[in-house]
Amino acid sequence: MAPAELEPAYVKLLSTGELSRRADTLEALLERCELCPRMCRVDRRRTLGECRTPAHPVVASWGPHLGEEPPLSGTRGSGTVFLANCNLRCVYCQNADISQGPDPGSGRAPTADALASVMLELQELGCHNVNWVSPTHQVAALVRALQLAAQRGLRIPVVYNTNGYDAPAVLALLDGVVDIYLPDLKYADPAVGAALSAVPDYPRVARAAVAEMHRQVGSSWVLARDGTLRRGLLVRLLVLPDGLAGAGETLRWLAEELSPDLAVSLMFQYRPAHRAARAKGYRGLARPLSRGEATRALAELARHNRSRNTIVQRVRA
Repeated sequence: MAPAELEPAYVKLLSTGELSRRADTLEALLERCELCPRMCRVDRRRTLGECRTPAHPVVASWGPHLGEEPPLSGTRGSGTVFLANCNLRCVYCQNADISQGPDPGSGRAPTADALASVMLELQELGCHNVNWVSPTHQVAALVRALQLAAQRGLRIPVVYNTNGYDAPAVLALLDGVVDIYLPDLKYADPAVGAALSAVPDYPRVARAAVAEMHRQVGSSWVLARDGTLRRGLLVRLLVLPDGLAGAGETLRWLAEELSPDLAVSLMFQYRPAHRAARAKGYRGLARPLSRGEATRALAELARHNRSRNTIVQRVRA
């Protein structure tokens, strides 16, 4: 048995019955869906909202993943569960076949019990965590599946790997459920968010979401003996061409409003994908990052962030 400080947070909620009550509350939100900031208020049991996803789980794939940040992937992989569909419409999405596919009702693990079995399978494979990728619009099904999996012996941390467009009131229901938050902060300019991801309020909403995550888990990390992350917050910043992400402004906000000791993952792997080359008025998206753009982002990181847990991907020439 893991030491108490390394035991996943949801185990305590399971023992008191609170984990089941949280799942009940989240499922009730599906009746007039308010799971994400789009607030479609459709009955997801009968029709589809902006995320084009029914009430039951829709999973694209799952398995050990060694390509996440090292504290998540470790040596045996992060147990990624790729959820189908999305509440954003990013023109440069690198997983558009999953997030914006033509058949929103299809997928694997179509029940909470089947999804619980997926999580247990990942634990049996030795994964360091269960990594919910794009969970926002399916969080009700995920928490119900987590409850069932925990009853059957799941004891590895849960990673909430999100695009950042989350409702703080829903995130508050995940306090003590999620161990590791892994959000994007995609944009600092609302006009860019509207043009590139089809939401007009991305910076305001995503910053409020990250602030709620920070309230729950803080800036410090809890690590296992093998160096993998057991509890904490890691904010991803994907640097875009022409400064479209506003990485410097986002880093300044994180430092001044939350903490300069908050861990950041500065990402330089942007490549044109999906409809990026056809994004009207944003010609820079049709090319990879330049060395100068990467250098400027690194300078902003050095200026605003002092976390020893911050991760910088290798800058390619």
